Amino acid sequence: PAQRHRRTCEIAAEALRQAGGSVPDPVIVDDVDEFDAATVLRRLVPVLVDRDQEVARLYREFRASEDSPEAGRLLQKLFEVVARHWASGEFDIPEVESWENFRGRVSRAIACIRANAPKSSNSVVFTSGGPIAATISLALDLAPRHALELIWVSRNGSYSEFLFSGERFSLSSYNSFPHLDERELLTYR
Repeated sequence: PAQRHRRTCEIAAEALRQAGGSVPDPVIVDDVDEFDAATVLRRLVPVLVDRDQEVARLYREFRASEDSPEAGRLLQKLFEVVARHWASGEFDIPEVESWENFRGRVSRAIACIRANAPKSSNSVVFTSGGPIAATISLALDLAPRHALELIWVSRNGSYSEFLFSGERFSLSSYNSFPHLDERELLTYR
């Protein structure tokens, strides 16, 4: 449902039409939206600064270099540590969707997509790293911490494939990018 997901869908649909293919009208599935990383950080950092030395150190380093080129890298490191705490389920904080609820939301979306997909058809979903990681965690029954690690290595513009039939739901490929043949197009965020 994010604007960039919608725009990517529009671009892909136009390319497919130009190649002679047909494209059904897109369906927006709100439950494949990304979790709110900004709220996770805003609400958990103050709690964790007092409880976790690594979070406290990373937060101090980030604040000290907010105006430097290093700020983005330091914020990413801080976010990874905070997100591990978030996914562990150790905190129940208002305003913050838990990993369990996020994964459940994505699971509902996948069930909806599966239920509405015609037999022997393909469905395409344009989303972000979090929902992809949650979907992989469903297919492989991954622990939250392991699923979360997939977010950090997901490439922008890559695709993952899932196969389903009846009750079976399997990961076929992850993070594929053969369509991105220029090295500078391979980014993570």
